[in-house]
Amino acid sequence: MSMSTSLRRVVRSVLGSCVGVAIAATALQGTAQAAPADVTPPAQDAFYTPPSPLPQGKPGDVIRSRQSQYPTFGDAKAWQVLYRSESATGEPIAVSGTVVVPTKAWTGGGKRPLVTWGVGTRGLGDACAPSYTLATGLDYEALFVADALSRGWAVAITDMQGLGTPGQHTYEVGQSQGRAVLNIARAAERLDETGLGADAPVGIMGYSQGGTSAGWAAQLAGTYAPDLQVKGTAAGGVPADLLAVAKSLDQGPFAALMYMAAVGYDAAYPELNLQKYLNDAGKKLLADTKDLCLVSVDVLPALFNTAFKKISDFTTTNPLDQPDWQARLKENRLGGTAPSAPVFQAQAVFDEIIPFQQADTLHKEWCAKGANVTWKTYLFAEHALGMVQSEPDSMAFLADRFAGKPAQGNCAA
Repeated sequence: MSMSTSLRRVVRSVLGSCVGVAIAATALQGTAQAAPADVTPPAQDAFYTPPSPLPQGKPGDVIRSRQSQYPTFGDAKAWQVLYRSESATGEPIAVSGTVVVPTKAWTGGGKRPLVTWGVGTRGLGDACAPSYTLATGLDYEALFVADALSRGWAVAITDMQGLGTPGQHTYEVGQSQGRAVLNIARAAERLDETGLGADAPVGIMGYSQGGTSAGWAAQLAGTYAPDLQVKGTAAGGVPADLLAVAKSLDQGPFAALMYMAAVGYDAAYPELNLQKYLNDAGKKLLADTKDLCLVSVDVLPALFNTAFKKISDFTTTNPLDQPDWQARLKENRLGGTAPSAPVFQAQAVFDEIIPFQQADTLHKEWCAKGANVTWKTYLFAEHALGMVQSEPDSMAFLADRFAGKPAQGNCAA
C-alpha cells in the first residue's frame, strides 16, 4: 500500500469520526430551525471575555448569561453562560457553555433531570467552542443532545477551559475538564431562568474527550460537588491513561491527537514548557495548529503532516520521558477514586484511537475500589461507531437512574 493511499484512508477515517458525524447530524435536523446567520465567533464576541479580576464567588456561580440562538429540536430555550470554575491546579477561572431546557413542563416523577455533557474532541481554537457550534447548528453531537431534550431533560454543555474564553484550551487535562462539567451543572441550577433548582437529579455524560471529562466528573463529584444530586454517569471511549494513549497514537494515523494533548498539558501546567522540547518542525506544527478545529477543512494539513510520524520527528527530547510530564499525566489518570454514583462505561473493541486495554483497566480499577460499574463492549465498532452504538444504552442507563431504578452493575462478571 502506498503512503498516499494510507493517508487517504486516514483522512476518510478521521472524517468518519468527526466531520461525518457532523454532516449526519446536520442532515437530520429536520425539526431544527435554520442556523442563525448572525452568530459571532467567540474571538470577536465580548461575551466570552471575562471581567478582570473575576468577581467574588464560588465554583458554579454565573458571571453572565444571555439567551442563545440555539437551533432547537422542538420547543426548548437555551442560554449561553459564563461561569466560575477551577483549573487543574485549583485556580479560579471563567468557562463558557450552553444550558438548554425544554419548554414543555416535566411530567416525570420529581424534578426535571439535568444532564451535564462532556463533548468529544473539537480542536484547540476558540471557534471550536460547543456554545458557538451549537448556536450555528453545526455541532456533531447536536442530535445526541436533542435525544436528551426529547426525553424532557435539561442539558448543560461546557466549553471547557480555553475554548471560547481567552487562553489555550487545556485539551485532555481531566482534572480541569471534570471540574468544568460539574460547575456548569451548578451554573444551570443557579440560573434562575432555567427553573431547575439545587435539588435537580443530575446525570453526567460524555464520549471520547467527553469520556475523560465525564469520568473525572464522576470521580470528583462526591467530594468536589456533594451539593449536586448525581444519579449516574455514562462515559464511553474513555482516554483514561494518557501515557498509554500516547504510546498507541505515536507513529499512527491519529498522532495529531497526541500533539493536541501535549499543547493542552502545556497550557494547564506552564512549567512543563513544551516549547523547549520542540525542534523547528515541532515549532512550526504548534504555530500552524494551535487554533484549528477538528471538523474544519483547515485541519487536513495537520493530519497529513503528523500521520505515521514519530514524536522524535518534532522534538529534540521526548517530553513524555521527563519526570515532570509523567507526574502531571499521572495526576490526570483515571481510576484512582471510585465514583460515588453508578457508572455505565462503553468501549468499542476495535477502537483505533482510544486503546481498548487502558479502558478495560479503568473499569477493573473502579470495580476493585467498590464502584458500581456497568461495563459494555461493542464488538463490531471502531471509535465513531462506538459513539453511535453506545448512545442509546447510555441514555437508557441515565433514564433508569432518573427513574430511581437500582443499577445492577457487572463488576463480578
